[in-house]
Amino acid sequence: MDTDKFNYVYSCDMDINVQLKIGSLEGKREQKSYKALLEDPMLRFSGLYQENCSDLYVTCQVFAEGKPLALPVRTSYKAFSTRWNWNEWLRLPVKYPDLPQSAQVALTVWDIYGPGRAVPVGGTTVTLFGKYGMFRQGMHDLKVWPGVEGDGGEPTTTPGRTSSSLAEDQMGRLAKLTKAHRQGHMVKVDWLDRLTFREIEMINESEKRSSNFMYLMVEFPRVKSNDKEYSIVYYEKDGDDASPVLTSCDIVKVPDPQMGMENLVESKHHKLARSLRSGPSDHDLKPNAATRDQLNIIVSYPPTKQLSSEEQDLVWKFRYYLTTQEKALTKFLKCVNWDLPQEAKQALELLGKWKPMDVEDSLELLSSHFTNPTVRRYAVARLQQADDEDLLMYLLQLVQALKYENFSDIQGGLDPGSKRDGQGLSDDAALDSSQILSGSSGSSTTPQKGKEGADSENLEQDLCTFLISRACKNSTLANYLYWYVIVECEDQDTQQRDPKTHEMYLNVMRRFSQALLKGDKTVRVMRSLLAAQQTFVDRLVQLMKAVQRESGNRKKKTERLQALLADNEKVNLSEIEAIPLPLEPQIRIKGIIPETATLFKSALMPAKLIFKAEDGATYPVIFKHGDDLRQDQLILQIISRCFLKENLDLKLTPYKVLATSTKHGFMQFVQSVPVAEVLATEGNIQSFFRKHAPSEKGPYGISSEVMDTYVKSCGETLTPNRCLRP
Repeated sequence: MDTDKFNYVYSCDMDINVQLKIGSLEGKREQKSYKALLEDPMLRFSGLYQENCSDLYVTCQVFAEGKPLALPVRTSYKAFSTRWNWNEWLRLPVKYPDLPQSAQVALTVWDIYGPGRAVPVGGTTVTLFGKYGMFRQGMHDLKVWPGVEGDGGEPTTTPGRTSSSLAEDQMGRLAKLTKAHRQGHMVKVDWLDRLTFREIEMINESEKRSSNFMYLMVEFPRVKSNDKEYSIVYYEKDGDDASPVLTSCDIVKVPDPQMGMENLVESKHHKLARSLRSGPSDHDLKPNAATRDQLNIIVSYPPTKQLSSEEQDLVWKFRYYLTTQEKALTKFLKCVNWDLPQEAKQALELLGKWKPMDVEDSLELLSSHFTNPTVRRYAVARLQQADDEDLLMYLLQLVQALKYENFSDIQGGLDPGSKRDGQGLSDDAALDSSQILSGSSGSSTTPQKGKEGADSENLEQDLCTFLISRACKNSTLANYLYWYVIVECEDQDTQQRDPKTHEMYLNVMRRFSQALLKGDKTVRVMRSLLAAQQTFVDRLVQLMKAVQRESGNRKKKTERLQALLADNEKVNLSEIEAIPLPLEPQIRIKGIIPETATLFKSALMPAKLIFKAEDGATYPVIFKHGDDLRQDQLILQIISRCFLKENLDLKLTPYKVLATSTKHGFMQFVQSVPVAEVLATEGNIQSFFRKHAPSEKGPYGISSEVMDTYVKSCGETLTPNRCLRP
């Protein structure tokens, strides 16, 4: 017989959310005393004093070991007239496999007390699994404890099924018999079952009315498949897997109280090896062939590789021999323990005798690994040998390297009477640049030719002073320095995460502004043009915000963009005084052509703008609002530097990108045709080249220069998204 079989399913295999049904609430609520009504007059307007049934609702939350497993869920609004009956299934935000065997659900009945306030009518708690690990099924009448929320702790203070209700009273006894009948332990007689269950309902109603408690009816789901009912049995995933029991432990962990402490033997060896007494003996020390090869390997290490203690001792031992190799200087400085005064003194003395390092290698000395001011100023002295074009290539990294400078030195360069609350190039930002322009602190940037070593270098100039002084002599450097620094000044994340760094960049901008203000006429013109650029960008940002607020599709937004650009009285962007384009300051622009402005199909809808140049030409750019372009800016710069350093000509011309804030910036627009479109219209790439660059003498009837450019550019992967420039 089927009644002799027990059909079940493991809880770990039920990959669905737990559900339960909130039925009805039976019983009467006891009204507050007249004294409580006098103390709290708002009680008269609460649901407790309504003539009909008040609008109650029920919240439900799953707990385990006294902690919530998920957020609570609640019943939807329902207006009651004569009795509280929700008859609503709630889907709990937890699945069966995630339930531990001790999981229980806490239910709380709430009533409205006043505007935005609810009070608990009562709470009850019931476990989801029985004492034999079976998930509850069918309907259950749970005792509601008045005036408190359902408690999910262990043990709970609001049990819905107490020991008395299960064994002693009439309702508990009938509930056990009903469960036995449902599980097939009794013979089912249809006509007798109907009479019996009707009588059971009448007895339960009578018991609830005579009780001082309220009862909440809750129904747990039944699992059926092919007309068979299944019970859910608690089971953990991979519960059948055997866990090996180790009879003996191979490795015994013993705590070492000296772990992490200073090794006295190594410290003594380090001090003896770096002692001043070893200087004369090391001066004429020469390595043998094997040691020389090992030193060459160490010198060739990339900057990110950490040197072992043995490698550091080896470099220090042969430091005088390595002074003729400029690439070895950074490795030597990494071997120095700058916390030891005698060792630091030896290193700085040797720094003046070392062969001057390359300008590119000096960037490593400006990283966070080197905090000694003399070392950092030595790096700045090497940067003085770079021309403006090379310096422009490193400028973005140099602005970031300001984070590792001495903030007090940067602030010390300010005029004591300067205002501390200004950003940008406002005329009232009085900043001290006398040291920069007059050279009173040794800030000369004239390269000193024909001298060896750092003793002939100017080591009095810090990185901030150097960048500002060079920018005051080159308008292109000034343009990019301004925008690189202003982006850092406007970075809200840095302002919240690291206020000192944010204040440092503000001081750099104040010093730069003052240096331009106190310069000659050419420098002051440079300052006014940068201020005009900032005004132009601010107006463009306001215009883009207005376009984004416009409702409608892309076509309607484009029309709004063109209309705003054409309104020169309010926006003043189509006809302006000539200013350098922030993206490429060599080009002076006089405004934007309104009718050519468009918006791209993208989530942020960047705008394509065509600028009118002073020489009559046009310059198309993409202006993005709502996107941080600093990452694009850095990646393109790294690509350019890598190809240049390796002398690898892939015939690639990276487009220009400039972030004017953390939320907007310019990108150079390159007119191109996607490869997919070329293949669709021309059939193949050769036909496209023959059409746009024909040549009778060239290969395949194509210009040899075009073919050479295309072949070399194929050093990168050719993807369907790649574009060809006709």
